[in-house]
Amino acid sequence: MSRKAECSADELRAIGEAFEIPGEWRRAERLGRGHINDSYLAEFDVDGHVRRWVHQRINESVFPDPLAVMRNVETVTRHLRERLESGSAGRWEVLTLVPARAGGSWHRDPQGGVWRTYRHVERARTFETGHQPEIARAAARAFGRFVRELGGLDPGTVIETIPRFHDLRLRCARLFAAADEDRAGRAHGVRRDLDFVRARVGVADRLDRLRRDEGLPVRVVHNDTKVNNVLIDDETGEGVCVLDLDTVMPGTLLFDYGDLVRTATSRASEDAGDSAPVHVDLDLFEAVTDGYLEETSRLADPVEIENLLFGAGYMTLIIGVRFLTDHLEGDPYFRTTRPGQNLDRWRTQRRLLESLERHEEDLQALVLDLAHGR
Repeated sequence: MSRKAECSADELRAIGEAFEIPGEWRRAERLGRGHINDSYLAEFDVDGHVRRWVHQRINESVFPDPLAVMRNVETVTRHLRERLESGSAGRWEVLTLVPARAGGSWHRDPQGGVWRTYRHVERARTFETGHQPEIARAAARAFGRFVRELGGLDPGTVIETIPRFHDLRLRCARLFAAADEDRAGRAHGVRRDLDFVRARVGVADRLDRLRRDEGLPVRVVHNDTKVNNVLIDDETGEGVCVLDLDTVMPGTLLFDYGDLVRTATSRASEDAGDSAPVHVDLDLFEAVTDGYLEETSRLADPVEIENLLFGAGYMTLIIGVRFLTDHLEGDPYFRTTRPGQNLDRWRTQRRLLESLERHEEDLQALVLDLAHGR
């Protein structure tokens, strides 16, 4: 994936002036450490008070139809705002798109890049990890509430911004093709890793059966439920806003719960590789599961509850396969800061999956106890 050059102050000023933002532009700086889009936090002076806004340039290598992405974001935020106005309890924020001065919700810069701007959500922050049970629980509750609030939205009204995003067969086929092509000369070092994946490709058959034979519901879900995609209230510690709506598409609760388990139940960093212990932490697992079920247990069908843990293994495998594929292709997709980082990311996922498999019986019992105790 080709990376755009860092924006200059003049370029960022021009982006700010392309949107209907009151006041005078002061400065902007890079925001966050996301793998995909480029984000900047901009400050404007409004009658002597600083107001902040978030500019994002959509990565068109990942999202080849950025205007379809924007239509999805408009649909989802409109639905969530209608739900909020109908009486949602407690603090709950919905991302607010700022109109472009030329019309619509996006702006195309002179180089052809597509930008959007959101109002910055104040008095809340993100956490890179959920290594504290209270943070993991708050993030899980927020994602659970998010999918519950979207429960009335017809999946047919939402576009697949990345077709077959969580299709394990497709991802494995691309992995094995990348190994055969070996464009980066790295295949010789991952033979055992490839064998590990080959032994688990059949996991895709179970998802097919759930959809075809057991009526697994199709829902509008987030599809990228990392802890750092939730803003946590500075005072209450509750999740108050879900971020990164570009992958909100038709899917299943299993994907969202599964990615939460993948990203929030191990105390090792995502790129720990073989340098640190990687396993499912029971306290974090219980916090994630309890928080997610608190918001979704009345929404979820029995087939979803029974297969939540399967979703955790499925998502750990598929994201790991994507990391390994990126390593073999020369790191074009996920942003890296050092050689071998995507290989370490894959091996972290592999070890987490092994832990899920070893403790499957106990973890499944805990999921069902928490679900049926509500």
